[in-house]
Amino acid sequence: MSFIDHLEALRWHILRSIIAMVIGAIVIFIYASEVVDKIIFGPTHPGFVTYSILCNLGRKLNGLNWPLLNKLHLDKQLCLSNFKIEFQSNAMTEQFMMTFTIAFVGGFIIAFPYVFWELWRFVKPALSKKEIRRTRGIIFWVSFLFFIGVGFGYYVLTPFMVNFYSTYSLSPSIKFIPTLSDYIENLIWTTVGIGVLFQMPLVILFLSKIGIISPKFLKTYRRHSFVIILIAAAIITPSTDPFSLMIVTIPLYALYEISIALSAKVFKEREKRDAEEWS
Repeated sequence: MSFIDHLEALRWHILRSIIAMVIGAIVIFIYASEVVDKIIFGPTHPGFVTYSILCNLGRKLNGLNWPLLNKLHLDKQLCLSNFKIEFQSNAMTEQFMMTFTIAFVGGFIIAFPYVFWELWRFVKPALSKKEIRRTRGIIFWVSFLFFIGVGFGYYVLTPFMVNFYSTYSLSPSIKFIPTLSDYIENLIWTTVGIGVLFQMPLVILFLSKIGIISPKFLKTYRRHSFVIILIAAAIITPSTDPFSLMIVTIPLYALYEISIALSAKVFKEREKRDAEEWS
C-alpha cells in the first residue's frame, strides 16, 4: 500500500471508532439524568457502596485488637460517610455543556474495546505471523486493564477524593460548594486517567519487545520506582492517612512487579530464539 492508501485506511478506522463512540454517547445522552444521579453523583452520596464496605472493613480490623491497627483507628479512618455535598452551576451553559461532556466520555468508555480493536486492525497487517501469535489476546488484556483502572478510580480513588475535599476546611468562614464542572473534570481524571495508567504492564511489555527496557533495568531501579510510585500515590490520594496512601500504592506497585515478570518472559523467549538460531 502507498502512503495515501495507508492514510485512507486509517481514516476509515478512525471514522468507525468515532461512530461507535457517538452511538455510546447517544445512549448516555438519552439517559443523562439517570446517569448523573446514579453514576456520576454516586460517590457523593453517603450510601455509596464503597463507604459501607470500607466502614465495615475498618470495624472488623479494629475488632482484631492488634496494637498497630488500634493506633491507626481504622474504624474512624475508613468510615467516610460523614459528609454532604451540594453542587452549584454558576454559568448559563454549564449544565448543558456538561451533558455533552458526560455523554462523550461515557461513550468513549463504552466503546473503548471497539476503538482499540479498530486501531489493532490498522496495525495488524504490518506484523508478521509470529508477532500476531505473540500478541494474541491483546484486545482483551488492554480492555480488561482499562476497565479495571476505571473501576478502581471510580470505586476507590473518587470516594476518598470526595470525602477529603468535602470535609477539609481552611476556615469555618469558608463554605464548600463545588461547581459541577470542577467535579466532573476531577472524576474524569480519576477514572479514565487511571484506566490509561493501568496500561503500564503492556507498555513495558512492548518496550521490552523492541529492546528499550530490560528486566535487569527494571529490577536495578526497583527502589527508585517504588519511591516514584509512592510520590505519585501521595499526589493522587488527597487524604493524609496511611491506609489511603497504601490503597493506591499497592496496586500501582503490583503493576510494576507484573511488568518485571512480563519483561523477563520476553527476554527469556528472545534468548531461546537466539540460541536456536546459533545452533
